[in-house]
Amino acid sequence: MAPAFLKSFYILLEGTYMNQLTKLSLSAVFLSASAWAQQPTLNVYTYSSFASEYGPAKQLEANFEKTCQCDLRFLPFDDGITMFNRVRLEGKRTKADVVLGVDSFLKDEAEKAGLFTAHELSLDSIAIPTENWKSEVFYPFDYGEYAFIYNKDKLKNPPTSMKALIERTDLRVIYQDPRTSTVGRGLLMWVNALYGEQGEQSVAERWAALSKHTVTVGKGWSETYGAYLKGEADLALSYTTSPLYHQWYENDDKNVAAIFDEGHLVQVEYGAIMQSSKQKALAQKFLQFLTTPESQKIIAKANIMHPVIAEEVDPLLSAQPKTKTITNFAMPSSEQVRQWLNIWQKAIIQ
Repeated sequence: MAPAFLKSFYILLEGTYMNQLTKLSLSAVFLSASAWAQQPTLNVYTYSSFASEYGPAKQLEANFEKTCQCDLRFLPFDDGITMFNRVRLEGKRTKADVVLGVDSFLKDEAEKAGLFTAHELSLDSIAIPTENWKSEVFYPFDYGEYAFIYNKDKLKNPPTSMKALIERTDLRVIYQDPRTSTVGRGLLMWVNALYGEQGEQSVAERWAALSKHTVTVGKGWSETYGAYLKGEADLALSYTTSPLYHQWYENDDKNVAAIFDEGHLVQVEYGAIMQSSKQKALAQKFLQFLTTPESQKIIAKANIMHPVIAEEVDPLLSAQPKTKTITNFAMPSSEQVRQWLNIWQKAIIQ
C-alpha cells in the first residue's frame, strides 16, 4: 500500500491529467462545431415528390455532401410551377441557390423572369431525343414522355389515340391542373400541339368533351396518381416510365402506358442557379454532379424518369418501348400560355 503522501500525489496528478483530457475534448468539440459552422450551405428548391422519402433527394444529398464539404438542403414545394412562382415572388430575397424542376414548358417564362444566371457547363455528355432542349441557363437532369396510365387487368380496350381518350365517355379520366402542375401544363401543351392549328374553338371543344368524363382535375401529380391507384379513375396523366415504379418496387406489371398514334410530348426537367446566390461555384458543382452516372441512376430509379446521359442505368429502363414523339412543337410565349389556360378554364366550367 502506498504511503498517504504518495496517494495524495497520485490523486492530484490524476486530476490534472483528467482536466487536460477534458480541455482537449472540449477543444475538439469546439473545433468540430466551428468547422461545421464554416461549411457553406446550398439551398435547393424542388418539388415535393423529388424530396419525399422515396424520391432521389436523400441519396443525392448524402453523396454530394461527401464531396463538397457543405450542407446541402432540399426545400420542397407542391410542384415545379408552385416552386417557380415562389422564387419569382421572393426575387433577390430568396433563400434558394438552385431550383430543380423547371421544365421544358416553363423554362422560357422562367428565363424571362431574369432571376437565373448561366450555368456555364458543357452539354457534350447530354443525350435527349428531342429538339430545343439546350439552354445556357437551364441544365437538364432527367426527361420523360407524357402518357396516360391504366390498369391492363381492368381496362381491356384502352384508347390508342388522344382523339379516343377525349371522345370516349366510358373512360374515367384524371389529370393535373395546368395552372399548378408541370404535368398538367404538359397536357395543355399536348392538346394544343395536336389541335392548335385547327383554331381556338377546336381546342375548346376538345377540353369540353374531355371534361364530361374527367373525374377530377387535381392540384399535383401525387394526389391524382394516388387517386387513380385507389380505383377512382381508369386513366391518369403521368409518364410512359411510370409503370417502371410498379415493376421495380412492387413486382407488378398491371399498370401500363397508353401509347397514342399521334405521338407523345417530351418533358425535360432542369436545374438552374439563382442570380442572387452567394454559392454559385458550389451550385455549379451540384448541377454537374446530377449528371454523373451514379446520380443519374439514383434519379432514374427514384424519380422514375429517363436519364439524360447515354450510359445505361437499368436494363428495364433501356428496354422501354420506343414511342413516337412530337418534335415539331414550337414553344409558346408566356402570353400564348395564358391564353391557352383561359381557353381550358372556360371550356371545363361550361
